[in-house]
Amino acid sequence: MNCRYVFKLMAPLALILAAGGCSLQHFVADKAGDALAGDSRTIAREDDPELVRAAAPFSLELMESLLEKAPDHPGLLLATASQYTQFSYAFVQQDADMLEDQDYAASAQARQRARRLYLRARDRGLHGLDVAHPRFSLALRHDPQGATQVLRRTDVPLLYWTAVAWAAAISQAKDDPDLVGDLPLVDQLAASAERLDPDFGGGALQTFLISYEMARGGRADVAREHFTRAIALGQSHAASPYVALAEAVCVAGRTRGEFLQLLAQSLSIDPDRFPDNRLENLVMQRRARWLQGRVDELFLPSVDDPQPEEKH
Repeated sequence: MNCRYVFKLMAPLALILAAGGCSLQHFVADKAGDALAGDSRTIAREDDPELVRAAAPFSLELMESLLEKAPDHPGLLLATASQYTQFSYAFVQQDADMLEDQDYAASAQARQRARRLYLRARDRGLHGLDVAHPRFSLALRHDPQGATQVLRRTDVPLLYWTAVAWAAAISQAKDDPDLVGDLPLVDQLAASAERLDPDFGGGALQTFLISYEMARGGRADVAREHFTRAIALGQSHAASPYVALAEAVCVAGRTRGEFLQLLAQSLSIDPDRFPDNRLENLVMQRRARWLQGRVDELFLPSVDDPQPEEKH
């Protein structure tokens, strides 16, 4: 979020909360929550990912302190879920991935942190769904398909971020059978989001479904359909779908040439041409460059590959 805005907000907020009574504290928390929940565009347009990395923990702590005063604030719950998820992916999980070959212990520690942050995001998202539909999260565990029948299109933003965070937590905790056992619940959330608003986020949901389809052992042709839909919905100016298809489908299908082509397409996007996607593109292009550097590791030759002829 905009750091200058936060600092402007904090001083009067602290004074009011210290001086006011309980009802006033809740009122201020609600109003501040409204402001923070609606202040996502500034982050999206940021051209310095490291500045966002440094500022995000402060922003999240501020949101958490406001949630203590207004725990059922829908916009604040959504904003907190989305920001935990984005921060964990961009600055914790990706660090873990890039560290793995050089420092496995540090990578494992970062993965544990990423999982904890994703679970915080999931919990804020589930609480938001409970606010909209009392006892939803409890019903989800007892009857996932039945529980999701009460959901409406207005629930899709929370559904999306809850599903993304939960799926990401599972991806970082494959040694935790209880968490992995939650995958059918994530399936229901993702399927409900697609049923209610398949075009959500101008293709963001479809981009998530590219990776999710493959992560859950699905079909490459279905993942490719999600990619085509994401591009048709306007994601051609976003690096994410190209990176997702390359990483999730091309590696599994051993299509090295397509893998490199997709990464090149993602890197050809000018972040400044699409300022509303600037930060996302910078983060995903960093991942694309890292994947390019690992191409020989990801596409190791197999016994089925043609072997060079011996010269006599």
